[in-house]
Amino acid sequence: MSILQGSDLECVRGDRRLFKDINFSLEAGELIQVHGPNGSGKTSLLRMLCGLAIPAHGKICWHGTDIRSLKGDYYGAITYLGHLSGVKDDLTAIENLRISSALAGVEIDAKKAHDALQHMGLGGRELLPVKVLSQGQRRRVALARLLVCRTVLWILDEPLAALDSAAVKLVQNLLEQHLVQGGMVVMTTHQEIDIAAGATHRLQLA
Repeated sequence: MSILQGSDLECVRGDRRLFKDINFSLEAGELIQVHGPNGSGKTSLLRMLCGLAIPAHGKICWHGTDIRSLKGDYYGAITYLGHLSGVKDDLTAIENLRISSALAGVEIDAKKAHDALQHMGLGGRELLPVKVLSQGQRRRVALARLLVCRTVLWILDEPLAALDSAAVKLVQNLLEQHLVQGGMVVMTTHQEIDIAAGATHRLQLA
């Protein structure tokens, strides 16, 4: 039995069907890359995986049980990063990371936050308000959460957006380390990126 499984998923927005008959399964160490043009429903699919949206048809199961009935037992196993960085402009990078981690149930001290931000190439900018950082640096602040979370399933919406080549390499290494340790990743991306995984599945939305 697959750890994560989507069966006959359908998404409808207003009077428009974005996709239907979407099926997938994911095991430990595996990656799903979701592709498709703008408006094809990539973000909607990830929101379904997070329990933030309900499929018009079909279901998503975690260890064989519908995620809607698992609630906290499932949500505690996932980390979701949306395509917007979701950082607060008036807070520093360290404050953003500590608060976002705490909201996800992981308390980290200032040193751990500092180390994570430094690893993401933000050394010397940890105490700056996020509003003075570039879009790429703001994205690095959000992605630093992956260094301190303890979840098995990462659901990432355009994690490479606004990143330069050095940061893309950092994220690639981070994802590969997570997969080697038995984690799982579902991600959307417009960029081609080669990530070593136990298996890589490509999910194409029309």
